[in-house]
Amino acid sequence: MGRSSDSTSTRARAIRTVRSDGTPVYAWDQGPGVPPIRVVPLDPDCDGEHLPPGNRHAHDFWVLAYIERGGGAVGLDGKQVALRDGEVHAVAPGEVVAAESIAELTHARAWSVAFTPDAIPSLASISPLTWAHHPLLALFAADGRRGMVPEAERPRWRAWLTELDDELRHPERLGSHDAVTAILTQLLVASARFAPSAPIAPDPLVTRVFDQIERTYATKVSAGDLARTLGYTPGHLTTVIRQRTGRTLLDWLTERRLTEVRRLLRETDLPLSVISARTGLTDPGYLVRRFKARYGTTPDRWRREA
Repeated sequence: MGRSSDSTSTRARAIRTVRSDGTPVYAWDQGPGVPPIRVVPLDPDCDGEHLPPGNRHAHDFWVLAYIERGGGAVGLDGKQVALRDGEVHAVAPGEVVAAESIAELTHARAWSVAFTPDAIPSLASISPLTWAHHPLLALFAADGRRGMVPEAERPRWRAWLTELDDELRHPERLGSHDAVTAILTQLLVASARFAPSAPIAPDPLVTRVFDQIERTYATKVSAGDLARTLGYTPGHLTTVIRQRTGRTLLDWLTERRLTEVRRLLRETDLPLSVISARTGLTDPGYLVRRFKARYGTTPDRWRREA
C-alpha cells in the first residue's frame, strides 16, 4: 500500500492463483536485472490503490513491515494486530493479510519491504527449501513474528528504509544493486535479533515435502510423482502446500532446480545439456524457458553477468 519505489512494482502484484475461499495469492514476477526487492512507504496520503479487492490477500514472497507511527490494525492469519509505534512485523509467505478499510490506517506511517530471499547473496547460493530456517529470517519463524525497535534505534531504521527507497528509485547508479542488498541484509539482521531463541515448530507436512524434493529434484520427478510418493493426490497436496507456504508444490520443485542451475552456471563451465540433465529439467530448451520465466533473462546471459 502506498507509493511504490520503482517502476516495476506491478511485477510483485501479479496474481498466481486464488484460494478456494477467494483469497488472491500474489506472486513475485521477476524482471531482468532488477533485484527482487520492493519498498513501499505507507503514509496518510496513501489512496489504497494497491489494496486488492476486499483487502484480503496472501503472497508467495516475504514482507518486513516497520511501523514508524502506529494507528489502526490489520488482520494476520485471522488475528487482529494493532499497529504500534516502532514495531516490526514479519509476514511470511502464505500468511493471509487483511485490512478492513484503508480509512483504518490513515493515521499510520509505515514501510513495507517485500523481497525474495535470493536477493541476499548468502541465501541465493543455498537451497530455497532451507530459507525458513536461516538465521537471517529468524523473525519470520518466530512465534508472533514481531519485535519492538527501541526508541533510540528508530532513526536508524528510518534512515535504512529511506536509503533503500532512494536506491531502488535510481537503479542506474554505480553499485546500486550492491547497496540495495546490503541495506536489506542490515534490516534482516536487525529484525532477526528480535526473534526469541525458540522458533515456531516446523510444519511436519511441509518438512516431509521439502525433504522429498531435496532427495529427488535432480531426477525427472514431477510434482505428481512427489505427491503420490508421500501418499497424497497431486491436487490435494498442491492446495495444502500453497496455503501453508504461499507457493505450490511445482513452484518449490522448480525453485530448487533453478537454484542448482544458478550454482552450476556460476561455479562450472558445464554446457546447458549437462546442467539440464543434472537438475531434472528434461532438456536445455525447457531449462531456458523455465529460467527466463523466473529471472527474465537467459542462462547464458546470467552466467556472463554473474
